[in-house]
Amino acid sequence: MAAAHKVARKGPSVVKEMVYGITAGLAAGFLWKMYHWNIQRRTKEFYDLLERGEISVVVEDE
Repeated sequence: MAAAHKVARKGPSVVKEMVYGITAGLAAGFLWKMYHWNIQRRTKEFYDLLERGEISVVVEDE
């Protein structure tokens, strides 16, 4: 008779799952923060141009 090999099935590693979750959360948070930094930069550039008079929000009459 051949020796039967036992396959030990372990459940998910709690620590590994926590590390995966934290890593995914930090990555998503960083991408979200980069998006907001970009919006903030664009808004600041708009108001700087508006203050310097290079652009206007009023349509000029012809």
